[in-house]
Amino acid sequence: MTATDSSHAPKHQIQLPLSKAWEISLKSIKIRFLRSLITASGILLGIAFFSFVRAVNLIPLHETGSAVVAEQSRHNFLAVMALLVCFVGIMNSMLMSVTERFKEIGTMKCLGALDKFIVTLFFIEAGLMGFFGSVLGWLMGWLIVVITQLLSGGAKELNGMFYKGSLLQAGESIVIGLAMTLVASIPTAVRAAQMPPAMALRSEV
Repeated sequence: MTATDSSHAPKHQIQLPLSKAWEISLKSIKIRFLRSLITASGILLGIAFFSFVRAVNLIPLHETGSAVVAEQSRHNFLAVMALLVCFVGIMNSMLMSVTERFKEIGTMKCLGALDKFIVTLFFIEAGLMGFFGSVLGWLMGWLIVVITQLLSGGAKELNGMFYKGSLLQAGESIVIGLAMTLVASIPTAVRAAQMPPAMALRSEV
């Protein structure tokens, strides 16, 4: 490529519509379904444990005292630790996804895809996995608490306040799971966008 060609390279970049980014992202998830499933499962399990702890706290306790407060604090601490482990797992899985797609990314950039478009692709993929993983994770954790409470004969504790709190807790779980997944995907998106096309095409996985 001559100096003249290099100076005009940015003019050949293509501004693709958001719909195209959605199409490519959905296709990528289908092609790499197993990896996407592993990533979503990590989100699901982390949010399920978080949801379980939060739902348990919605059930009125008949006992009071420092021991009960200490037990709740311990559960909350474990829930936060589970989310941190989940966060690290998501980041690792997304970085591996970039490694597997070096040539694909390089090809898109050689064809004129903007860095912004590459970032959008990874954010859409992460957002989809984060949303559905969080929804299923909240439902799993919540159902475990409800079923356990019903089997123990404490159906009266599942009153209107419990269900109202559950709706708020559902929104909290989904927002946390989605935000956590998007933040974890930032290093992945940046790495993919900054990758020189020629180096990406020469990479061997």
